[in-house]
Amino acid sequence: MLRTIRITLAVISFILITLLFLDFTGTLHAYFGWLAKIQFIPALFALNVGIVLALVVVTLLCGRIYCSIVCPLGIMQDIFGAFTKKRRSRHRFHYTPARNLLRYIVLALFIIAFIAGIAPFVALISPYSAYGRIASNLLAPLYQWGNNLFAHLAERADSYMFYETDVWLKSLPTFIIAVVTLVVIAFLALRGGRTYCNTICPVGTVLGFLSRFSLLKPAIDTSKCNGCKTCARKCKAACINPEAHEIDYSRCVACMDCLNDCRQGAISYTIRKKAAVHAAPASTPMPTATTKPADAARRSFLTLSAAVAATAALKAQEDALEGGLATIEEKKIPKRATPVTPPGSVSARNFARHCTACQLCVSVCPNQVLRPSTDLARLMQPEMSYERGYCRPECTRCSQVCPTGAIRKIDRAEKSSIQIGHAVWIKDNCVCITKGVKCGNCARHCPTGAIQMVPSNPHDEESIRIPVVNTERCIGCGACENLCPAHPFSAIYVEGHEAHRTV
Repeated sequence: MLRTIRITLAVISFILITLLFLDFTGTLHAYFGWLAKIQFIPALFALNVGIVLALVVVTLLCGRIYCSIVCPLGIMQDIFGAFTKKRRSRHRFHYTPARNLLRYIVLALFIIAFIAGIAPFVALISPYSAYGRIASNLLAPLYQWGNNLFAHLAERADSYMFYETDVWLKSLPTFIIAVVTLVVIAFLALRGGRTYCNTICPVGTVLGFLSRFSLLKPAIDTSKCNGCKTCARKCKAACINPEAHEIDYSRCVACMDCLNDCRQGAISYTIRKKAAVHAAPASTPMPTATTKPADAARRSFLTLSAAVAATAALKAQEDALEGGLATIEEKKIPKRATPVTPPGSVSARNFARHCTACQLCVSVCPNQVLRPSTDLARLMQPEMSYERGYCRPECTRCSQVCPTGAIRKIDRAEKSSIQIGHAVWIKDNCVCITKGVKCGNCARHCPTGAIQMVPSNPHDEESIRIPVVNTERCIGCGACENLCPAHPFSAIYVEGHEAHRTV
């Protein structure tokens, strides 16, 4: 029964979280967006104390059920395991000692990377972000192609229930990282079950330490056990030692499989008394020399945990005109001295510190302005680029879905007054100068009226008019850059601001 409940909740959670990355309309986020915000690392980065404490309390009560029910990357590993052939997967697991040194080294590197601001490494091993990149880069295109097929069929039937959306590669490096991550996770899951969760994942290490003290645990009744070792052979966490009748609770993900597989009913999920942890048959005496290393590991873990918590608290303070046939896709991205970050991100520094590159904002951006950065220092983190669209003042979708606080929630009125950058005119690229034609696209489409067309010769009112930017009114939406007919580079582009301003 417990296993059935766990699987049911996990399936529901996994489907809904996946749909958050696939639903380009943003409809589901109003109802299930909270599933992204209860993920451990996004809640930690957002300093959402209530959620972090709730996850800690749940772990202390029930063990690592977060890894089996809430974490999409953990659930995905179980899905890979379920697809293996029955004969090959029947006895492929066996007990292995915990690789505590590797676990704590990875956790220490994660903390150091967070303190030092090495965002790509933090994003790389964050489980929620890793799954987000897989969903947005590999699953979303399939979902969108399916949507476009339905849109085509509906249009033939004079129905507009569906509408087509562009399917394109937003970032080759991020796509490659998503593919490699999927291959590695699949290989480890098929070969060793929850190897990634128990050796690499920093969340698994943190919750694994807490689960040692959980109130409810799977417990082995030695009076009923007949030594068949079925539980160990089917434990995907490789945490059941059948010889000593012990369970390594730091690696147990509370999947309840052992309860279902034990034919003798020797394993139960119950309140585990402290004295019973060391229970073993008389023929298998328990060694006592393991106490000191365990205590040392606990002290080391507490030190690392205190460091990351303190650091998180400190960081939180701180040639066609309009109507023509210009092919926007052929435009090249200008070299910006400062990247443009989304409205609500406060500053480039704040955004880089809090963003885990989960790609959720990229997935829901209706104007296709957000895309993963290819810059090594900000690799995979979203940035603004205006080749396919511009940031419409009335759209606040990215701020509504961000689970980490990298983009704080703003309303439409607030967004239209946030200056994320300013437009810069490049005289040598402007068709008004190079071809001597009347244009004015940038001025006509500027939503804030920050661009005016003035005579190129101030003494001749009949001279060709050129754009002049009022940087005090410009909010950096990119409409001018997107709609400029100059190719391959726009004659006007947006330069980002290190710190956003209010206009």
